[in-house]
Amino acid sequence: MEILQELYKGLLNMGWLEGLGVFFGILYIYFAAKEMIWCWYASLISVSIYLIICYQVQLYAEMGLNVYYLGATIYGWWHWRNPSENKKELPISKMKLKEHILFILVGFTFTFGLGYFLIENTDAQLPYLDSFTTVFAVLTTLLVTRKVLENWIYWVFIDTVAIYIYFQRELYLTSLLMAAYVIIAAVGYLNWLKLYRTKYA
Repeated sequence: MEILQELYKGLLNMGWLEGLGVFFGILYIYFAAKEMIWCWYASLISVSIYLIICYQVQLYAEMGLNVYYLGATIYGWWHWRNPSENKKELPISKMKLKEHILFILVGFTFTFGLGYFLIENTDAQLPYLDSFTTVFAVLTTLLVTRKVLENWIYWVFIDTVAIYIYFQRELYLTSLLMAAYVIIAAVGYLNWLKLYRTKYA
């Protein structure tokens, strides 16, 4: 009950800026789960807002992540619109086992490296968890821009950790957003799996 009371108090004190970030963040992942290019327009607005928010609460790795998201948003929009000369739309694809292994190994290597750097050189909060969500979000965003089916599975893990991070920094509405992301990511995976089997397999 105490946690719920703190969450309620946080929601009452929530700023309009975070509220906008949450709104457009939900639009982004909803449109992405529907395989709609509108996701990139919503992403552009949400990312810009969270650049400001992460700076204010000293989550520097997350702030850097949002700088990257700006570029990934533009690339994702372009790549979804221009898949290739002989395809009308970018197809959904699947990763092989060896690609998953490499993906995870690279992700954890950079997670520990970034976490150590933050500990030694900044006043960052939750440096290793912050680094985990940052590094894997960078890698997983590339999967989204390429329409790789398993991106949704990775987002479930990333967003679950992000729930804890944002709650600890008293960004309660954003923490709720991450919880919504987990649910939508699971739905997105099922939706893309169905599309893959009916349109691309």
